[in-house]
Amino acid sequence: MSGPIGKRTPYIEAVQKVTGQAQFAEDFHFSNMLYVKFLRSPHTHAKIQNINLSKAKKLAGVCAISIGRDLPIPFGVLPISPDETAMAVNKVRYIGEIVAAVAAESEKIAHEACSLIEVDYEPIRDFLEPDDSLIDCSPDEQIHSHSKNGTNVHKVAELYFNDPKKAIQNSDISCTRTFKFAGVTHGFTEPHATVAQWNDDETLKVITATQVPHYLQKYLSKVLEIPLHKIRVIKPVVGGGFGGKSDPFPHEIITSYLSIKTHRPVKCVFTREEVFISNHGRHPTKMTLSVGADKQGKITGLDTDIVIDGGSYGSFGVVTSYYNGVLLQGPYRINEFGFTTTRTYTNKPQCGAMRGHGAVNPRYAMEVIIDELSHSLKMDPCDFREKNFLPANTLTVGQLRITSNGVLDCLKAVREKSAWDERYGNMPDGRGLGIACGFFISGSALPINWNRYPQTVVHTKLDFDGRVVIFSGASDIGQGSDTMLVQITAEELGITMDRVQVEVADTKLTPVDLGSYSSRVTFMVGNAAKSSSIKLRDELIKTISKEKNIKPESIQFENNRIFTEDKSLNMSWDEGVEICLAGRGSIVTMGYYISPQLGGKFKGSGAGLSPSYSFGAFISEVSVDKKTGAVKVEKVWGAHDCGKALNPLAVEGQIEGSIHMGLGQAISEELVYENGQFLNSNFIDYKIPSTLDTPDMDVTIIESDDKEGPYGAKEAGEGPIHPVLPAIGNAIFDAVRVRMYELPITPDKVLRAIKEKI
Repeated sequence: MSGPIGKRTPYIEAVQKVTGQAQFAEDFHFSNMLYVKFLRSPHTHAKIQNINLSKAKKLAGVCAISIGRDLPIPFGVLPISPDETAMAVNKVRYIGEIVAAVAAESEKIAHEACSLIEVDYEPIRDFLEPDDSLIDCSPDEQIHSHSKNGTNVHKVAELYFNDPKKAIQNSDISCTRTFKFAGVTHGFTEPHATVAQWNDDETLKVITATQVPHYLQKYLSKVLEIPLHKIRVIKPVVGGGFGGKSDPFPHEIITSYLSIKTHRPVKCVFTREEVFISNHGRHPTKMTLSVGADKQGKITGLDTDIVIDGGSYGSFGVVTSYYNGVLLQGPYRINEFGFTTTRTYTNKPQCGAMRGHGAVNPRYAMEVIIDELSHSLKMDPCDFREKNFLPANTLTVGQLRITSNGVLDCLKAVREKSAWDERYGNMPDGRGLGIACGFFISGSALPINWNRYPQTVVHTKLDFDGRVVIFSGASDIGQGSDTMLVQITAEELGITMDRVQVEVADTKLTPVDLGSYSSRVTFMVGNAAKSSSIKLRDELIKTISKEKNIKPESIQFENNRIFTEDKSLNMSWDEGVEICLAGRGSIVTMGYYISPQLGGKFKGSGAGLSPSYSFGAFISEVSVDKKTGAVKVEKVWGAHDCGKALNPLAVEGQIEGSIHMGLGQAISEELVYENGQFLNSNFIDYKIPSTLDTPDMDVTIIESDDKEGPYGAKEAGEGPIHPVLPAIGNAIFDAVRVRMYELPITPDKVLRAIKEKI
């Protein structure tokens, strides 16, 4: 390829970001603007008996106050689980839930007014742990009235293929272990922020830090009861998301409502504590996993029982429940397979989607047990895995369609680079290596809201000045999708990237895209952008060939020139544009992506379906201080099959980011509660690894050339996190011969395990 595809390309917004010129939601200011602050619940679970606003209303500078009954229509990112309201209506369900909102002339006045609001509560029995929520309770005590069978169970997801329990029982060898995972959060730098403006023409403009402008527009319309076409959602530059900005949020709805009520712009910026309260992070999980194998090291069955703590509302929880199980079908061939996932409501902030959604915790458990089975069989853990890999172009037992598959090349790469064969099991006491593999989707084949529209649409516009403008609803949240759009368009049209501009993530200007989650953007939006650019190129070819009487198939585009091999045609891009636009002034072409029909007909068959899957293998090297239990990850070798690296620089960055985030969950990060109250809702007490904790990284990109993806590309943003955690856990075993079944792997847990072993 002569264009930018496959070349290391800095992000088009990089200079703006590093020089401080990029505009985030908090940077937007309008004249006559109001500021909103929230009164939040001090109770985990309580009925609201009365709210007295009289004192707050009298405070000078207060312009509007809103409470739950003003916005009673429920919403939720999943239409099958719309269980949240913008503010608590009749009762509160966690400490920090919004009870009232004040719009005032300044943040200080709004904050003071909140302190003047008087609320009478009647506490109800709370349910702080999943085990509490599994037990029967009275209807008055239920967190939600729609919970299952008189308990606080939100969702039970269950799929069984063949008879894994029997298969495991009859296996030559088996291993059953119970794992516990603390909740973790995304840790993005930019706090949630929203600016809403109600216009004179009775339209609403919302500028907000979101990953899902389309879904936010949809639920603003629902809750505010405003027609969809009167709502404009703009995603500016976003300072990190990782799944934590992929829901429609109460503050976005409330801020919009207050703007409508006051006819003035209203702004909301969270404190860091509020970000933690609204975190929608990875579910705390307890799971019991059983795996069987024969004497040759072939996996004979997998069965797992999982309980996840969903917090107070649904968010992505129904999807999470299925992903915990179905995404264990790869990267290994497992014909006897089953799982049951129970998601409970608890009186804590809700959990949702986080990088590697639903599959990170189960992957840790699976890879640790595979390691145990390998040792029981006296087989090298890499060899064991290699024996069980899924081939390319196959179906799993649950009818996930595998296309390209570079997992074997991934394994070979990290095995060689780490000198695994010479060093594994032969390192000094306290030093060890660990291997793990991974598997993830390249976007969900099914949209969250069922409809007959494409999952994404891209418009490409050519104007008289020779510039090409791409219009896409895709949300760049740091993964580089804006740059990807420019690369693809420049590649297809044979022009330099400076000729291409983007207009993105503005629901008034750009066509529909479902958002940045499930690693869907490069794959799906990339396909749509390529299609749209090809149509524009074909339009240029058609008019130029007619004008110059040249065969269409002989016309080429490269380096801002349009030519034929024999140079009978040799013109600049601008000359070609002038010919093409004569008599019409501009051209707009359209490309879209719709996933192929996939999956079976059984209940739950849509879960985990994707047009393509990524694969990876990682090896970690750790040192463990046996006196203190402290773990240091010294180096990580990571190899990820991304199909085709459209931008190797971006892919490497995604893999390195996954290593850092995986490291945090593995050894230090956890959300700590005491009686439902956050104890570490800040970046001092929530222990994200610093640069000093970050290991050396050796990244290998494996290209398997997936026929479904644009230029062969598939995902690279989430899949690389899955092997990171278990590679660290397995390396600890190699270092000090103890298995870690609870995350994070803090020094006290390691020391306890070492002492118990002795």
